[in-house]
Amino acid sequence: MSSVPDFIRFGRAICGDLDQAERHEWWLSNGLGGYAAGTVAGTLTRCYHGLLIAPVYPPLGRWLVFAKADATLLDGGRETPLFSNRWGGGIVNPTGHVYLESFQLHGRMPVWRYALGDRVIEQRIWLEPGANTVYIAWRLDTPAADRDLQLRVRLLINARDHHARMAPGGFTPQVNMAGEQLHVVCPDQFALRFQAAGGVLQPEWDWIENFDLLVERERGLPERDAHLCIGQAMLTLRPGVWVGVVASLRADADTDLDAALQRFFSREAMLLDCARPYLTDPLPDWIAQLTLAADSFLFARPLPDWPNGESVIAGYPWFGDWGRDTMIALPGLTLSTGRADSARRILLTFARFVDQGMLPNVFPGAVETPDYNTVDAALWYFEAWRAYVEATDDQAALAKVFPVLADMIDWHVRGTRYHIGMDAADGLLYTGEPGVQLTWMDAKVGDWVVTPRIGKPVEINALWYNALASMADFAEQLGQPADRYSALAAQVRHGFQRFVRPADAGLADLLDGPAGDDFTLRPNQIFAVSLPHSPLDPATQRTVVQVCGRELLTSYGLRSLAPNHLDYRPHYLGGVWERDGSYHQGPVWGWLLGHYALAEYRVYGDAAVAQTRLTPIRDHLLDAGLGTISEIFDGAPPHAPRGAPAQAWSVACVLEAWQRLERLRLNMDSRRLSTVRPAGDQGLH
Repeated sequence: MSSVPDFIRFGRAICGDLDQAERHEWWLSNGLGGYAAGTVAGTLTRCYHGLLIAPVYPPLGRWLVFAKADATLLDGGRETPLFSNRWGGGIVNPTGHVYLESFQLHGRMPVWRYALGDRVIEQRIWLEPGANTVYIAWRLDTPAADRDLQLRVRLLINARDHHARMAPGGFTPQVNMAGEQLHVVCPDQFALRFQAAGGVLQPEWDWIENFDLLVERERGLPERDAHLCIGQAMLTLRPGVWVGVVASLRADADTDLDAALQRFFSREAMLLDCARPYLTDPLPDWIAQLTLAADSFLFARPLPDWPNGESVIAGYPWFGDWGRDTMIALPGLTLSTGRADSARRILLTFARFVDQGMLPNVFPGAVETPDYNTVDAALWYFEAWRAYVEATDDQAALAKVFPVLADMIDWHVRGTRYHIGMDAADGLLYTGEPGVQLTWMDAKVGDWVVTPRIGKPVEINALWYNALASMADFAEQLGQPADRYSALAAQVRHGFQRFVRPADAGLADLLDGPAGDDFTLRPNQIFAVSLPHSPLDPATQRTVVQVCGRELLTSYGLRSLAPNHLDYRPHYLGGVWERDGSYHQGPVWGWLLGHYALAEYRVYGDAAVAQTRLTPIRDHLLDAGLGTISEIFDGAPPHAPRGAPAQAWSVACVLEAWQRLERLRLNMDSRRLSTVRPAGDQGLH
């Protein structure tokens, strides 16, 4: 257990302050799309909080099935609740968080220590990797006790989609004892089995309503929920002995808590061991934590013709797997952490869904039709393959996918959905039609597309150039004709100069739109410098970095819009309309920080200085979603975390940039990582 990071720790000042204890959240995942989450205080502030949110309808039909395990310490005639609940009307009762001496993440595992006089009780929660099984365990850490203590643990369940809310009486499960197990069956949905390690289970039936979901209220969403108490566990606490509750959708869940703990930490150690040759040894504590966080987004996605399918959860709690997010995150989540096999499985999984040269925006569910409303997912797919081949030299996989990639280029040249196609006059990609959001700035409220960006977006054409240059490299590696791709890349590079603004003002955000060219200062131009193949000369690259650094850079990423713009929104707050309307109008996006650091290195050549751009993320790991990186932050200082508390591309892009810069800093494999390309296309690998 000593090999996992444990620097994320809080004492009574945080744990005993309800606002702070609720602000800090823990998140766990199981590799199947399921997860568990909650606050340091133990209160439920989101509809997504619970001990087991499982894919009842795989792959991502996730339901809350086990909400809470509320423990009360029984010490002689004294009863002390070791849990807290928030109720409608602003009431918090009981307030068990005040007994918390500390909270810590041990690796990804949340650990609470309650101190009541000379009684110290430790609690841990973890998920079984690869199973819809959760463990909640306690032990008495007092060296010697004059008598055994008891824990009464009330078990609160649910049977709802994780986005929804429940009303009392909203479902009626079958609850019965089967030997020493407590079974909860929702016919045609799931069967949840409870077991007690070091105690006994007793059935019960009690609807508990009026749970107040504070964060949902702040988001302008319904804030009341109800859960059904179906029983309680009576556990005997003895010094140094783990006791607890095991809840699982499997019939064969292991109740050996020590063995389950060891399996969890053995896997954490294995993940770190895999990453060390690709990152550095020893790993800085925060990079080790991000390495573990990266694993939380990878999950099994078997397909009828591809049982080894794998994909990426874009973010917790409300995202599924998105084509764009998956391809952007893939290098950092897999290649930077020594998991090339996962990278290959993900790339081949998505190859099965390429259609008319495009990748799906939102990956389809079991019986759903893919939705292809994205112009950049396909272009990021080329970059993901480039990174994979660079890292593995897997020529066999490249040869297998090359015809698919070639066909994707052909579709983009002649035109595909949503008026996406190459303009023969300048080689640039045009995209868009009214009412459809296609770039990563994809907020839409009702029929309002907030940032439509119809025309020739700058990052789309930076990606287009990168894809064509990568295809020329692929063709040469495979002994295939590369002239066509090289010629197209040269045309695009020439046409791309249309984006360059005079007077060192950087790049236009969009050309040839319905209202003409758009010179709004956004971060999209950074990709023309950060991507491995750049269409810009060194002087223009420097200007882009300077403009973005001066107007958009913050400690946690780049603002999505310059603060001097009339549409700039400094804070991401309010209901759905207000939040979605400001989504790309000022908030800082964490995934852009890695790209800025790589661009800065390309321009100035100092890997150590560029790497320091990433170090503020260590501080953020102790805030919001603990041990991971938020989706967005307020544009205004102090840049409060907003959006999803755990976002795949935020984690991935920081990891990928840190790895590249670290290897450059140490001058490791410098030939492959810092080869200088011809002027205007300086390599950054």
